[in-house]
Amino acid sequence: INCAAIPETLLESELFGYKKGAFTDAISDKLGKFELANGGTIFLDEIGELSYSVQSKLLRVLQDRIIQKVGGTTSKQADIRLMAATNKNLYEEVKQNRFREDLFFRLNVFPIFIPPLRERKEDIPLLADSFLKRFNQELKKNIKGFTSEAVNILTGYFWPGNVRELQNVIERSVVLCKDEMISRKDLFLGTENMSFKSMDMDAILTLREAVNNFKRDYIIKVLEKTGWKQTKASVVLKIQRTYLSRLISELNISKI
Repeated sequence: INCAAIPETLLESELFGYKKGAFTDAISDKLGKFELANGGTIFLDEIGELSYSVQSKLLRVLQDRIIQKVGGTTSKQADIRLMAATNKNLYEEVKQNRFREDLFFRLNVFPIFIPPLRERKEDIPLLADSFLKRFNQELKKNIKGFTSEAVNILTGYFWPGNVRELQNVIERSVVLCKDEMISRKDLFLGTENMSFKSMDMDAILTLREAVNNFKRDYIIKVLEKTGWKQTKASVVLKIQRTYLSRLISELNISKI
């Protein structure tokens, strides 16, 4: 379960389940992920995103081995092995009172620290190939691999977004690629779009103006790479086509 991907208002009911009538849309009882995983293992990704209230309930699961549904009055025994991951420094989160210290020590039994992707350059080609196979299948493409230049670019990039950024880059490349091999022209790395070198630092812009300028330039580049096909561009940008159309109108974007 990706804790960052589920809204805070829904996460508690997703994990613990709920009783009929617990809230407006609770028309029947629902089992939570903890109850479904009883006797097995559950993996919580981005556990550092949990709210303090959900952290308290999770601590109860780990300490007392019991689960209580949202809106419920009774508890049930739980036999769960919990695995968790985060990209945050939980030591610092505890110091800043954003993560419960008692929960941290409950979780920190056998920690495994994975270095950032930029320190594991030998893994990049293997991960890229894995993502390529996956997106070939999902997008019904048959791209054979990467040119040597593309591999050099991927291994030379610093990947501030780690594996998720690599995954997104490969997915965009598969969407954009029209050849048998992914080459330099298909790679769409953050450094191509986030450079301040071309920014006029003498111009005084509000934050909104600067963000809109960035959005405009970024969307234009995606549209150019996708032949100005909005449906294809919206897939690359991972937004709804209707939202892309609205942005194009709001940002006064037109095909040159």
